[in-house]
Amino acid sequence: MPAMHMNMAVNFEVTDQLVDFYAERAKGGAGMIVVGYATVDEFSGNTQNIGAHKDEFIPGLARLASAIKENGARAAVQINHAGRYNSSFFLDGKQPVAPSAIASRMTRETPRALTLEEIEQVIDNFAQAALRVKQAGYDGVEILSGTGYLISEFLSPLTNTRDDRYGGDLENRMRFGIEVMQAIRRAVGDDFPVIVRMNGNDFMPKGQGRLELQAYAQALVENAGVDALCINVGWHEARVPQIITEVPRGVFGYLARGIKERVSVPVIASHRINDPYTARDMIGDGMCDMVAMGRSLIADPYLPEKSRTGKEDQIIHCIACAQGCFDNLFKLKPVECLCNPRAGREAETRPVPVKTPRKIMVVGGGPAGMSAALAAAERGHQVTLYERSNRLGGQLYLAAAPPGRDEFGELAKDLARQVAVSSVTVRLGQVVDEALIDAERPDAVIVATGAEPIHPPIPGADLPHVVQAWDVLQNKVYVGRRVVVVGGGAVGVETALFLAEKGTLSGDAVKFLLVNRAEDPQTLYELAIKGTKEILLIEMLDKIGKDIGRSTKWCMFQEMDRTGLKKLTVTKAVEITPEGILIEGPEGRQMVTADSVVLAIGSKSVNALADVVTKKGIDCISVGDARRVAQAIDAIHQGFRAGQDV
Repeated sequence: MPAMHMNMAVNFEVTDQLVDFYAERAKGGAGMIVVGYATVDEFSGNTQNIGAHKDEFIPGLARLASAIKENGARAAVQINHAGRYNSSFFLDGKQPVAPSAIASRMTRETPRALTLEEIEQVIDNFAQAALRVKQAGYDGVEILSGTGYLISEFLSPLTNTRDDRYGGDLENRMRFGIEVMQAIRRAVGDDFPVIVRMNGNDFMPKGQGRLELQAYAQALVENAGVDALCINVGWHEARVPQIITEVPRGVFGYLARGIKERVSVPVIASHRINDPYTARDMIGDGMCDMVAMGRSLIADPYLPEKSRTGKEDQIIHCIACAQGCFDNLFKLKPVECLCNPRAGREAETRPVPVKTPRKIMVVGGGPAGMSAALAAAERGHQVTLYERSNRLGGQLYLAAAPPGRDEFGELAKDLARQVAVSSVTVRLGQVVDEALIDAERPDAVIVATGAEPIHPPIPGADLPHVVQAWDVLQNKVYVGRRVVVVGGGAVGVETALFLAEKGTLSGDAVKFLLVNRAEDPQTLYELAIKGTKEILLIEMLDKIGKDIGRSTKWCMFQEMDRTGLKKLTVTKAVEITPEGILIEGPEGRQMVTADSVVLAIGSKSVNALADVVTKKGIDCISVGDARRVAQAIDAIHQGFRAGQDV
């Protein structure tokens, strides 16, 4: 399990929350857990990072090491300096430091260039932090030398314009990183593992590609004596998606392979490896020696143990939504997980068996209903889950429809499998009404009946060429060439991207045509992004996608721009006619010709059953969209809490 910023430390100190979180992952069978990153000096991070820059943090570090090792895993700490990626907000107004005074696109701040004397001090700070890691009882130390942080800022010509021995050609730009590793080796000795986590490609225009970084990897091994290399990808400001759902599983393994072929130490692959099948193939095919699974073990801490014991079909896979992990970092909140409502709350959410089991009806088999049913059954209640359709999953299958969002469908299957192996009784194709409630006489009812699309009072909304976004995403309807999507929230954006994909080449088709040299690469690129639809997306608010998480939104906007999809904000639909749609915006009214109009106005709760149950004096809890239309993470977490509390 590689290091990930969890936002769970307080004033650099290890907390009970961190200890409980990592102890659970150790119990789950991870071979080695790397925590962090941890700071090397006061400029290197913020108070929610684990601290390693003072001796006073050693006891907390030791407590965390013990919790990991006592539960069966090896323990290591990643140390790092954020460089220009730090913000004066976290430094009491002080200016961040970097190799050169070049502004960061991420923080919008210009750092101060380090002097030669300060560089020497930072190198020593790394060494002293590594020594504290060893003194705290860890099995190894990892140094973050990528992702756009300080060491990679020295490596890259984009951020290093120095004219001294630390700038200029590649040898000089590598010097800082090499000297950091050499100093660490001197501090910790030859018998303490030193791992470097580095980029295989920084994905920055005019930055460092594979070849320079392969040369750096060789230098780390040959000149600095590092014991292993863990390969990640991209800087935080890179425009190549790295962590979201549309990134194919294991796609960056080629970068680990390129480095493995040039070094003599173990190479660890990482990024979007969320299942044992992918991991086994990568190792077995010689792409790497080990794999790192980060968010995959947030989603399911017992993934390794399930693999070891032949229960891989019961794994809850990370779907790379970033809603609870990366999006929470931007909010300065501790990491959570859409798929796992226990993540970050391990101690407080341990199931407490009930003394007297109750008969629980859960109505609705979407994410909220399944989560509620599982939590209630885990406590010992007699639970029956009712779903009116012929499958469990609900709107997760809608979320899975847009291009690159298939993992949401996998989560629906994962949760359904959890229900299947639990004590929950499932009734598919069953509508719950007052008569059924009277017949079953439950002690409590959890209403998870979801939502339905809003039918707006727009003149012409009932014309035959007007369709709902949900029907489009489920392939229940076809639309014409010229399409106007009304509503620029998450569903509207996803539907527009779904339609923009129509008529494009698939990944398999691109590979077939490419390897057979049927078309030139530029033509294949155009055919892969340009579909058969002309799409206009209109939104009444001043921004598109206000309900889309920050980690995902920029990728969706990039995709919309790439496909040529047009967008209008502060624009409303006035009337729909057989020829198109009359819209009104900052430039007044205009008629837009359209073959099809797609309504993505939003959805409304379906919860009439709650009143029926309440009037009968039966305990009733509404969860998910039945309670209030929100995101999948809200549905799953609300369902879980209801199941624990019922």
